[in-house]
Amino acid sequence: MDPIDRIETSAGDMVIAARTAWEQASALIVTYSFSLVGALIVLTIGYILSNVLQRSTYAALGRFRGFDETLRKFFSRIVRYAVLIIVGVTVLAQFGVQTASIIAALGAVGLAIGLALQGTLQNIAAGIMLLVLRPFRVGEYISAGAVAGTVQEIGLFATELKTFDGLFVLSPNSELWNSPVTNYSRNPVRMQEIAIGIGYGDDIALALRTYAEIAAADERILAEPPVNCFVSALGDNAVVVAIRYWTKSADWFQTKIDFTRKAKLAFDEKGISIPFPQRDLHIIRAEGSAPAKAGAEPKLLLE
Repeated sequence: MDPIDRIETSAGDMVIAARTAWEQASALIVTYSFSLVGALIVLTIGYILSNVLQRSTYAALGRFRGFDETLRKFFSRIVRYAVLIIVGVTVLAQFGVQTASIIAALGAVGLAIGLALQGTLQNIAAGIMLLVLRPFRVGEYISAGAVAGTVQEIGLFATELKTFDGLFVLSPNSELWNSPVTNYSRNPVRMQEIAIGIGYGDDIALALRTYAEIAAADERILAEPPVNCFVSALGDNAVVVAIRYWTKSADWFQTKIDFTRKAKLAFDEKGISIPFPQRDLHIIRAEGSAPAKAGAEPKLLLE
């Protein structure tokens, strides 16, 4: 073959190769153009849908009476991010990416994050349960384990409290959830028992009447349930007389202080004694021993 024929053959092969490459590129452009347009449409619809579902979830949860604001935001954001993740996986599938491997990778990442943040996730779960079941609310005084104070804020991770002496306490939600919670403010009324020891020679009936008179004169002490005055114990040094009465929870502490002071003043006025602790001393002589000489110290037996 002469050189001219070789050149013509090579030129023809190049033209054919270029035409084939163009046809393949055109096919790819057309194919991926549709995929790109479809992906953009899916992204746009998914983004709009995620926002709509977030607002709808937030509004729907607001229809439940007493549903916490923090939980409304938390669950509505979870819905939004879940939709966006689904949209992202769908878009990748448009370009032929194997979504099964992506889902498996997301699962592995989620598992690793869960193990790394185990304590944090436990606090989040406990915070959700505290916000849903509401064993306490903001402004209520509680005690749980070693923690006690007035609740200032309930978060997803921790709860803020203020102690009676003004200290700030930040308690992880998991500790509050895993401990028995005593709520001193939840019920509208509370019972109080005050017990005072009087002398064995004093008039018990007079002491009980004095209790009743003080309770009747105090408007904070409720008539129902009725006041109960009684003898609660016979102690070593005193007869213990007690009173049980009910007040509003907000008046409980101050009423106790005032009642105790009034009872002491009334007992003093009516001659009812509040005895000090006493001990009886018995002098025991050994059999056959001579009488003790003057100035000798006797042997004492303490009972």
